[in-house]
Amino acid sequence: RKLRCGTERAGGRGLDHPGYPGAGFWLGVEWDNPERGKHDGSHEGTVYFKCRHPTGGSFIRPNKVNFGVDFLTALKNRYVLEDGPEEDGKEQIVTIGNRTVQTVGFDSVIKRQSQLNKLEDISLRNCAVNGAGDKGGIARACPHIRKVDLSRNLLSSWDDVIDIADQLKDLEVLNLSENKLEFPSCSTSLIGTFSALKVLVLNRTGITWAEVLRCAPGWPVLEELYLGSNNICISERPVDVLQTVKLLDLSSNQLIDENQLFLIAYLPRLEQLILSNIGISSIHFPDAGIGCKTSLFPSLQYLVVNDNQISQWSFINELDKLQSLDTLSCVRNPLTAGSKDSQTTRQFIIARIGQLKTLDRCQILPEERRGAELDYRKAFGNEWKKAGGHQNPDKNRPNEEFLAAHPRYQFLCQKYGAPEDGELKTQQPFILKNQLLTLKIRYPDQLDQKVLEKQLPDSMTIQKVKGLLSRLLKVPVSQLLLSYESPKMPGREIELENDQQSLQFYSVENGDSLLVRW
Repeated sequence: RKLRCGTERAGGRGLDHPGYPGAGFWLGVEWDNPERGKHDGSHEGTVYFKCRHPTGGSFIRPNKVNFGVDFLTALKNRYVLEDGPEEDGKEQIVTIGNRTVQTVGFDSVIKRQSQLNKLEDISLRNCAVNGAGDKGGIARACPHIRKVDLSRNLLSSWDDVIDIADQLKDLEVLNLSENKLEFPSCSTSLIGTFSALKVLVLNRTGITWAEVLRCAPGWPVLEELYLGSNNICISERPVDVLQTVKLLDLSSNQLIDENQLFLIAYLPRLEQLILSNIGISSIHFPDAGIGCKTSLFPSLQYLVVNDNQISQWSFINELDKLQSLDTLSCVRNPLTAGSKDSQTTRQFIIARIGQLKTLDRCQILPEERRGAELDYRKAFGNEWKKAGGHQNPDKNRPNEEFLAAHPRYQFLCQKYGAPEDGELKTQQPFILKNQLLTLKIRYPDQLDQKVLEKQLPDSMTIQKVKGLLSRLLKVPVSQLLLSYESPKMPGREIELENDQQSLQFYSVENGDSLLVRW
């Protein structure tokens, strides 16, 4: 096996040990993936080197190890092409795989890539970079670089990173993911090294929160910080550091809990927070009561909590307390993944977070919000009445338990009016026969097609309706266009343009006609 791309790392010392595992010189290796190793760096009671994991170590021959190359060598290997015979004209014939392609202007691309001093955006991912190389060499060869991807390499310490970055004065974006780095044990002054850096990616580098705070003074204008998969535990509140950060990604750090999040809740410019797969199940903002806004996370607009353990609606209710939140992604949680009717779940989330404009990457249009809030108001109307709710404002006093479970319900009653008894008596949402719609299916452009009559659930999505019609008509789904007409609105045709919405969303009722075109 070879050391390459940061997935394996040489450590310890050479062995001249005829008893293990054979005569000759060996190297001790600690693998980034401990499942590839066999021991902890010791053999027969002798410790040759130390591993962070009891099965992370192996002994291998030196000729099996790739110790990597310096930054500039890797850059030339990737971006500098050998001189070839001059080509006449502007067109070239290039072979890509088994295919021959005629290119126009290919000379200029080659020339641009070959001129290192003009490069601004480079990727050296997976290039076995182990350090900066000769002092000043990077600054002389490619001083204008702004974006660098150094992920999955052989950088072993933060000092290696500094040696590179110190020669790139315009550096704005730096990706160091999957380099097992050793970070400084005490605060260091690095004025100027990262003076222009705005985006820093440190996923799977082994950094701790304390090390983040020690290095952060050197990132004076940093706006985006990615710290995924580092087993981070937020141990203290950032003071005078990270104050410019707008995006923070803490995904896949399973040690983070609700209380730790409060330590970053005062970052003044934090607009985007990514908390996917951290295992969180609850959140509570103690400084804000029902219907009030919290002072925590004052600028937070965008929140991602995918792949967590969220199973209670109280989590969603608390998010309505955030002052600026308008975008939420909450997929693959028990609350959402376990629901049989994903559309209803979406409606309830929209109704519970009043300022939300985008949910799970889908924009919330005004008509969707109105429908969601009206359906929510109706769905919990009986519960509201039993709790003390009343159409008469003077008698409308639902108990605290109901208000805690449905903090926005009173506001929705003010917005749309309290639900009438007639609405609540006819509500039978869980009986299939009361959800079936009898619809006529017509084909305006195919007069020879017979009009059909079908019973369809009102919760059926437009996509599933198209699938049914595709099988009936032997027409590809992609060619079908649906709309409907209602006897209540003669002469008006309403397009069913969103495949993810249900018939109920478009207010399709018994006796309406589905119009099918292709």
